[in-house]
Amino acid sequence: MPTYTTKILIRLIAWRSRLSREQMGKMFGLSELKQTRFYQEVFAEGKEEGKQEGKLETIPQLWVLGLSIEQISQALGLDEQVVQPKS
Repeated sequence: MPTYTTKILIRLIAWRSRLSREQMGKMFGLSELKQTRFYQEVFAEGKEEGKQEGKLETIPQLWVLGLSIEQISQALGLDEQVVQPKS
């Protein structure tokens, strides 16, 4: 996976050279990188973490709607201990 610095360099070069993002990706071999098992596993892990984070951000909104801890837990597929407000 490209580092933050690599991403910045790619954006800077693309901006200065007017190359498309796809052209830059080809130039730096990013398509091959995306096909590696490591990249796919890291991408899947990040996607799951994002889903979990989204669920956790939704909890306070569901409390405001008056849902119980049990209802929120069932709706989001989370353990009731995770849903309980932090005192």
